[in-house]
Amino acid sequence: MVYNSDQIKQILPHRYPFLLVDRIESIEEIDDKKKIVGIKCVSSNEPFFQGHFPSYQVMPGVLVLEALAQCGAVLVLSMPEYKGKLVFFAGAKEVRWRGQVVPGDVLRLEVTQKAIRKGIGFGTASAYVGDKLVCQAELTFAIQ
Repeated sequence: MVYNSDQIKQILPHRYPFLLVDRIESIEEIDDKKKIVGIKCVSSNEPFFQGHFPSYQVMPGVLVLEALAQCGAVLVLSMPEYKGKLVFFAGAKEVRWRGQVVPGDVLRLEVTQKAIRKGIGFGTASAYVGDKLVCQAELTFAIQ
């Protein structure tokens, strides 16, 4: 494990109930691109399940996307040149939800940084439950 939940809180400004990354499993560089793998353990006690949907609990797709963005933010903010900055979710393209995320699932979040230019960054993101792809997107972020 690279970062536990306490260490993630030292990097990200998010807090309960909006911190959606529980731990970081790895950060590596492959072909000059950085990749991060994070984990979100989905519990039936999540506050969003009170309204989405009480009789059929499904994690909202936009929160899966937000979890991916937060994982990507950890990647950027772990780089020495961006330490102490803020990363804002600035856009998403080609978003596809391919499966449901329910209580008891362990959501694996993978984000690969494509480029950062003039404070704007781009990455590819995929979320999995086991080996099943449940969400993928192209993310844009702004560093302040």
